[in-house]
Amino acid sequence: MQLTVNGKPAIIEGKDSLGIQALLEELKVKDALYVTVELNGEIVDRADFDGTIVKDGDTLEFLYFMGGGRG
Repeated sequence: MQLTVNGKPAIIEGKDSLGIQALLEELKVKDALYVTVELNGEIVDRADFDGTIVKDGDTLEFLYFMGGGRG
């Protein structure tokens, strides 16, 4: 399966499709508990990670939102 992840090509060998949660594990995404996933331009709700299927040709962005401010 060929994907675009954060603007770069990614190949997942031996898979035709994968749920987002399984993909995060497959790609060993750092801080996966805190990542927001955009699939083909749409933000995916964390509760839907297991049921949302990623297919060949899809585009994903892994986003991390940081808190901060005056301190």
